Amino acid sequence: MTIGPVDATTVPRFGGPATFARLPRIDEVGAADVAIVGVPFDSGVSYRPGARFGPGHVRASSKLLRPYNPAVGVAPFDSLQVCDAGDLACNPFDIAAAIAEIESGADALTGSGARLLTIGGDHTIALPLLRSAARRHGPVAVVHFDAHLDTWDTYFGASHTHGTPFRRASEEGLIDREASMHIGIRGPLYGEGDLAADSGLGFTAVTSPEIEIDGIAAAVERMRARIGDRPVYVSVDIDVLDPAHAPGTGTPEAGGMTSRELLHMLRAFGEANLVGADIVEVAPAYDHAEITGIAAAHVAYELLSAMAARTFPR
Repeated sequence: MTIGPVDATTVPRFGGPATFARLPRIDEVGAADVAIVGVPFDSGVSYRPGARFGPGHVRASSKLLRPYNPAVGVAPFDSLQVCDAGDLACNPFDIAAAIAEIESGADALTGSGARLLTIGGDHTIALPLLRSAARRHGPVAVVHFDAHLDTWDTYFGASHTHGTPFRRASEEGLIDREASMHIGIRGPLYGEGDLAADSGLGFTAVTSPEIEIDGIAAAVERMRARIGDRPVYVSVDIDVLDPAHAPGTGTPEAGGMTSRELLHMLRAFGEANLVGADIVEVAPAYDHAEITGIAAAHVAYELLSAMAARTFPR
């Protein structure tokens, strides 16, 4: 018997605990199948700061989520024991120290077999999370939803920023170079060789213009063919969405996916071996009417539903 969210027929949705989807805290459950954890860290950003406030904003935006997902026919909170593990405290002044703290925190939470769904924070946090995931599963297939490649080498001489995590992960052998990919890439690059350098790190890309021309179904098929049944880690930078659908982010790019398109693609992971995921770069200071927070909360809900669909298929 799982402990689910607070019953909305007895406690109004604008009340109740300030956890994700009003789920129980980690200390209120015996063991968790999935732990939702926040990482309020944004010291690796290169443009607009504020993603350190993302975890609280996404939690606040998740209050309207309901227990049954009709799009995939699963009730994720019935199938899995999901809990909110609070936030990982990490050093805001020392990026290397913060990375080490996030990695050890992720190890502690997954030590009993729980999967992590992490709410950031900026994309720097993907590196320590991938280190922890690879320690448990070996090199993982990374499916990275983003406007940007995030495989740059350095920025102002810094090797750990929100634009470098997947280069470092590839160099450290954390990713499966035959099965990793970016989805939603768009906008100007630094040079003509950027995509070739990215390919050399083990990534292929489905760009936003390709999604526009070929459609979501074609993108899903390319994704399925690429990852197969390998352990897969999904990393969602909310700026994969067009600024019309996610204005509250640090490095917005025009021409992105709609929230409907992104949620549709995430449902395909119900057939995948999804071992962990993160949602990053929600910066509430630039959000209005909770547009970005609500989108991020639904991204998390679809990822939880995908984990439940694979564990308990219909």
